[in-house]
Amino acid sequence: MTSPDAPARTPRLLPGDPQPTLIVSAELDVIETNAACHRLMQDHALVHAAQLLPVNTPALIRSALEQDRPISDVESRLADTILLWCFVPDTPAGQVLIRGRDATGDTRARDEAIRSSRLYRLITENTTDLISRHAPDGRFIDATPASWRLLGYWPEELRGKPLEEVFEGQNVTTQLALARERLQDEGYATLTLEIRHRNGSRRWFEISSRAIRETYTGTVVEVVSVSRDITARVESEAQNRRLADELAHAARLATLGELTSSIAHEMNQPLASIVNFASASQRFLREAGDHPDRLSRVDDGLQKIIHHANRASEVIRRLRAFLGKGQKRSAPIALNTVIDDVIRLCQWEAEKNNVQLNTELAHHLPTLTADPVLLEQVLINLIRNAIEANAEASPDSPNAPASEIVIRTHTSARDETLLSVTDQGPGLDDEGIRQMFQPFYTSKSKGLGLGLSMSRSIIEGFGGFLDASRAETGGLTLTCRFPPNNNRVGQPTSQE
Repeated sequence: MTSPDAPARTPRLLPGDPQPTLIVSAELDVIETNAACHRLMQDHALVHAAQLLPVNTPALIRSALEQDRPISDVESRLADTILLWCFVPDTPAGQVLIRGRDATGDTRARDEAIRSSRLYRLITENTTDLISRHAPDGRFIDATPASWRLLGYWPEELRGKPLEEVFEGQNVTTQLALARERLQDEGYATLTLEIRHRNGSRRWFEISSRAIRETYTGTVVEVVSVSRDITARVESEAQNRRLADELAHAARLATLGELTSSIAHEMNQPLASIVNFASASQRFLREAGDHPDRLSRVDDGLQKIIHHANRASEVIRRLRAFLGKGQKRSAPIALNTVIDDVIRLCQWEAEKNNVQLNTELAHHLPTLTADPVLLEQVLINLIRNAIEANAEASPDSPNAPASEIVIRTHTSARDETLLSVTDQGPGLDDEGIRQMFQPFYTSKSKGLGLGLSMSRSIIEGFGGFLDASRAETGGLTLTCRFPPNNNRVGQPTSQE
């Protein structure tokens, strides 16, 4: 397209040039265009070649001619197409060669890179977690600014430092070595560390790391880690454990009050025996002058007094242990022995409610690793609940036959140790069984609804589980499942 007033010139534009090119006069008249320019006009239904150019083309032409210098990378947009133009002045002729190129892909890639870079900076500069890059041996390559708050080091201070120098703490070196092995084998590793901040304070970190491998050899060339300060969570969990211990202790105190009759009965038996044997021994001593053989009976009486006094002392010792307040102490225990102790505590209450406590205990069980006091608390709660359920379902008649509660122990096919308490109470429907372990759910008029919830938490703390099911007797069976234990004595006597 040539201006009618323009002088005739030999075409200076190559017809095969794939980029749109124009020659424009200082007066903004289009002197010459190439075939690529015409195709671009047709594609976008344009009438004048000037419509391809940036909106500030007149100013750009004047500046190029006045300053006698080219002006590059000036953008114009046609629908979804982005063009970049270069204005090259021919000052003696008073003309400007304007050459463009389609930069849609490059511009969008640049814009996306800018957005990604801006997002990366926004995340790394403001995240509360520490994001860091490491060499395969653990040395820091780079880190986000959160390193100052979490570790007491600025990112530039961390570069080149080994992890062991920054993450100081007990067993840190061993844990980091294990994490490196997992990164080599699996490409991913997580660990929880207690470390020392640069200011000397103790902090807990949860660190997740991912290995970056070389494409062809699979060698780990870099590790990217995200470290989160979980000190507040760890302290909160410790506080929750302390509160749970306090609640369990309060429940034991409440249980002791409810078992007063049973305790008094168990204490009364040895005390009465002591009084009887002491009176008999005193009588034999008075008769020893005339009957020396009575001294042997005095000795026998004193031995029995010692036996029953030790029995009373053992009752008091068990009660003191049951009421003991302190940290949970797990140890290998014999489950059947714990059951026998608990039955003695609950026996008087069972007799008072016309309930018979029967046991079916396996003779060769694996030892359990648990806290004996907490386990006693669970068993007392299960047996007392069963006694109350039987009493609720039994007729209120002095001649009624005693109802039965069965306490069983055995091992399952998966080598779990099972303890079950089965009652003959009214039972519960499916909804009641689902809700019975929820805190504060209770069917008793004076119940708090904490016993079964707390019992399940205690059993889960031992690595087991407490569940309920309907029994063939019409009541409920509550089953404690304990995980397999390597401290096995003998073989299981039954299979489930």
